[in-house]
Amino acid sequence: MLVASGSPPNPWISVDYVRQNADVLVAATRQHVELVALGVGFGLLIAIPLALLVRGHPRAESLLLGATGVIYTIPSLALFAVLAPITGLTVKTVVIGLTGYTLLVLVRNILAGLAGVPEDVREAARGMGMGRLRMLVRVELPLALPTVLAGVRVATVSTVALATVGVVVSNGGLGQLIFEGLNRNLYRAEIFTATVLCVLVAGVADLLLLGLERLLTPWTRR
Repeated sequence: MLVASGSPPNPWISVDYVRQNADVLVAATRQHVELVALGVGFGLLIAIPLALLVRGHPRAESLLLGATGVIYTIPSLALFAVLAPITGLTVKTVVIGLTGYTLLVLVRNILAGLAGVPEDVREAARGMGMGRLRMLVRVELPLALPTVLAGVRVATVSTVALATVGVVVSNGGLGQLIFEGLNRNLYRAEIFTATVLCVLVAGVADLLLLGLERLLTPWTRR
């Protein structure tokens, strides 16, 4: 966009903007991180029991994946607009929507991880006298962990982007700043800074989860 002669400067990168709005940037980033953490956290709490309930039953697995796939295909703006009359213009609306979007990736990876456990390992566990619950906790879930955590990483990064759409219900974290920048005659510094922070949040979250994966699954590095 060309700036007319005599118009005030409107740079994309502005140290002064960051300095003068540090509190606002920190608050928006904190809310963004909280939205992502709640969405993925609740997604895991729902996805794990659902996946365990249907695993080993191909028809039930297909139905569950189909249902979560339908949720994933709903445009985020439409989903938040549908939820808003029920839950209001609150954080709860955004968290419910973000949780729903994580389910497809999480359920699919949990099922894939459990299905990837070698049958001879299961047989060895049975031979040691392990029951179904003990085998699940001690053998199957640890071996499925790399695939599960890979799904958590994908779900987390995608949720960082989706959380910005929460601006439609006035709870979009960094998306709020991007929207305000667009509405204030394309305030470039605000738009660019919030966008960079979104990218940084996604990158840091991915690196932290990758580190957690390597810490919890040391055998995969051999």
